[in-house]
Amino acid sequence: MKYYNNILETIGNTPLVKLNHICKDVKALVLAKVETTNPGNSVKDRMAVQMIEDAEADGRLKSGGTIIEGTSGNTGMGLALVAIIKGYKLICVLSDKQSKEKMDILRAVGAEVYVCPTNVPPDDPRSYYSVSKSLAEKTPNSWYVNQYDNPSNSKAHYLSTGPEIWEQTGGKITHFVVGVGTGGTISGVGKYLKEKNPNIKLWGIDTYGSVFKKYHETGIFDENEIYPYITEGIGEDILPENVNFDIIDKFEKVTDKDAAVWQRKLAKEEGIFVGNSAGSAVKGLLQLKDELTENDVVVVLFHDHGSRYVGKMFNDDWMRDRGFLDKEKRNGLDLIADHSDRHLVTVTEDNPLSQAILLMSQYGISQIPVVGEDGFVGSLTNNHLFERLCEDPTLKELPVKNIMLDPFPVVSGTTSINLISKNFQNGVKAVLVNYEEDKHHIITQQDMIKAIA
Repeated sequence: MKYYNNILETIGNTPLVKLNHICKDVKALVLAKVETTNPGNSVKDRMAVQMIEDAEADGRLKSGGTIIEGTSGNTGMGLALVAIIKGYKLICVLSDKQSKEKMDILRAVGAEVYVCPTNVPPDDPRSYYSVSKSLAEKTPNSWYVNQYDNPSNSKAHYLSTGPEIWEQTGGKITHFVVGVGTGGTISGVGKYLKEKNPNIKLWGIDTYGSVFKKYHETGIFDENEIYPYITEGIGEDILPENVNFDIIDKFEKVTDKDAAVWQRKLAKEEGIFVGNSAGSAVKGLLQLKDELTENDVVVVLFHDHGSRYVGKMFNDDWMRDRGFLDKEKRNGLDLIADHSDRHLVTVTEDNPLSQAILLMSQYGISQIPVVGEDGFVGSLTNNHLFERLCEDPTLKELPVKNIMLDPFPVVSGTTSINLISKNFQNGVKAVLVNYEEDKHHIITQQDMIKAIA
């Protein structure tokens, strides 16, 4: 009979799968290390076992103790499996940007879950870093894992993930690409691979809102780089000790939108149903494809399973609400589709300028059409108003017709986006679309940027 003594023995030996469609324009052979076949469905199972076993060995974790950790969800799942088998209690602290699926899964395997706000500094008492430490201080017979600075994190990948990749590629790997969060995976795998072949390149994938890329390139920890982002599992607003910047060759940033879009592409085009950081990793690789040759063998690691993102990146409504799900925009009707249900704000040529200013402020708009007896007779824009009012503040009491500019161009709903864009290239600040009998709506520069981006 062939069987495992417990679920922990099934961790590791994950498959290496060729990417055939998404990377068809990449000269190199691109192989995905798919970590979803671990029992906790993520790469974090490996280091969860290592961290707990090392803590047991040196007495930091004692029988019947409570394990406490701040996690994006995957480390928590790995710790939960080990805690179940070994008889420990687990408390997980997550930020509120993590998917509901991750929180529900942790509760399903017996973890106690605390949720903290994302948009606070690391040293804020409400942050998931601070709450984790505080709970560890207050809870008797507890052990705070601290995956960010715990050397057993990198050690796990040095002992398992790195050797697996080397063996599976027959030592032919030339590049290792992976999203960087705690840093354990890239640092542990990277250390092993560079010991085997110092010429192997390590590319870390970062996200906008994280400090890694700039710090790696300049040595400057720039707080101006830090802002909330949607991408899960990678990037940090701290410098974890597990990130070995010395052995990482390059960082590449990927936007939240691209991470989500390419995560979905992996499912639809490769049949690989994986997590958010996988989208970042494969898009980062594609951004760097010109640095690769036909002789290169690239391994890109996919951290976790797509089931943890069903309510977010794999939900069309969620994607659409954030502007991540694009419908190709071809004409004027497409450009106004997002706001065609709102009425067109206008001002008459005889209204005092102060009324126009009030309307623009009330509706948060930067331009407004002016109407008269013969239809649209003029226009106002923020820039022009600012210049004229700086010259003479009393103008605000005069009728609009004394300061208005030429009317905005009017196009039909079927006018192509290319023809509409030429108006903006000629200095026009807005274009009006005649879309139904005598109904009109406005296209702004922001609408054009959204359509092109």
